[in-house]
Amino acid sequence: MQEYIMSDERIVDRWARLRFAIIGPLLASPPGSGELKASLEALARQTWTHPINGTALHYSAASMERWYYKARQAQDPIAALRPRQRRDTGDRRQLNDALCKAIAAQYQKHPGWTIQLHVDNLAALCRQHPELQPMPSYSTVRRYLQSQGWHRQRRVSQQRPGALASAERRARVEVRSYEAMYNDQLWHLDFHTGSRDVITASGSRKRPRLLGVIDDHSRLICHLQWYLDETAFSLVHGFCQALQKRSLPRALMSDNGSAMKSEEFTSGLFKLGIQHDFTQAYSPEQNAKIESVWGTVEGRLMAMLEGVKQLDLDKLNGLTQLWVEHEYNQRYHREIGGTPMERYRQERRVGRECPGSEALREAFQRTDTRRQRRSDGTISLAGVRYEIPSRYRQLSRMRVRYAQWDLSHVQLLDPKSDTVLCRLYPLDKHANADGQRRIREPLENGATPIDCSDSVAMHSDDELPPLMRQWQAEFAATGLPPAYVKPASREESSDE
Repeated sequence: MQEYIMSDERIVDRWARLRFAIIGPLLASPPGSGELKASLEALARQTWTHPINGTALHYSAASMERWYYKARQAQDPIAALRPRQRRDTGDRRQLNDALCKAIAAQYQKHPGWTIQLHVDNLAALCRQHPELQPMPSYSTVRRYLQSQGWHRQRRVSQQRPGALASAERRARVEVRSYEAMYNDQLWHLDFHTGSRDVITASGSRKRPRLLGVIDDHSRLICHLQWYLDETAFSLVHGFCQALQKRSLPRALMSDNGSAMKSEEFTSGLFKLGIQHDFTQAYSPEQNAKIESVWGTVEGRLMAMLEGVKQLDLDKLNGLTQLWVEHEYNQRYHREIGGTPMERYRQERRVGRECPGSEALREAFQRTDTRRQRRSDGTISLAGVRYEIPSRYRQLSRMRVRYAQWDLSHVQLLDPKSDTVLCRLYPLDKHANADGQRRIREPLENGATPIDCSDSVAMHSDDELPPLMRQWQAEFAATGLPPAYVKPASREESSDE
């Protein structure tokens, strides 16, 4: 905006200097009485050069006479000779109320039209409705649309609820740039699809994805790394490196990708005390600071790798780290008035110390509930069966914590406090095939295990449970016969 204003000032000064060059000799040596008219007519016959495009110009004696008296009476002749703004600037011409309503209704229905398309349709409307005439010119319609703030809007390519809601919000609420006040107050995270393929270990070519994390205040890139997919595992793997390189931020902003909304990632941010904010659907400008990095990556990093024909993922990641630490974080940034690394080091940081790798591993896990199989004391996770220690056999539902990409580390949790009780291991059927079994552990300290294997042999032949004996006594007290008729035996039937 500043360059635009300076450019306009230079153009105005050029016209002032041209006018001063024309009448300057008259101001330096004023003509005598009755000689001014002849001097002005002589100047009017001369040809002058346009100060902008260099074409030939001719001025009338009346115009030069007006400049002469204006400059002679002014304290600053150059300022007096500058072109002035038109008096009718901002006023609408040839636009009555009916025509203004027609333009407003047309823009409301078609905000993505060009100005020329608006003018053509407005002309057709004026021919159909003579009360709207006279038809204004293109410049008049353009100035009216600009005065109302009705600029051309991008079309909604997909008629989805999210896209429509985003378009409605842009039309209703203004868009403003923002910046966090402190370092580590807000981070931005996103994935970017690379512009060229890499060679995988299997010999195939695949388009890599670049995970980027940037600090909002300092514009410091916390971490960049290429992956072959955009899964929750890749997201957690790269984000944990950013945390260990810098610190724990107060808030994180990302889009609504499936990896960003996975339970492992969202629960990990919650456990680490990081607020997770999502951008609105179809609104990439809300995450613009990380989005702008992708243009720099393609314009500088990938441009320098054009001569590398065979590029694999490891080599690409190594060169990317060199570019981040030696150029981007050390390069002068015009918007912040310094380098990202200097601003990150010198200004206040509100981040917290990052925990160790094992704590981060346990943080980015999901929590599920599984029902224990009474037959063999196991639970199933993603098709894998895990053995439950016998001391927890009284629990019917098990609360477990794990990550979908690492089923080798599964923890059993207390259902009330989420305290880790023990680690669960996959079922080893081959080890169980030897027939050796451990004695069941007691459920309470000091309790003697009960062996129920010979429970049938311990019962006497005529022993009945207490409840059954109670029913027998109550029925005998009634004096009623049994509620069934005993059939006659075959021996009794043959004797008769």
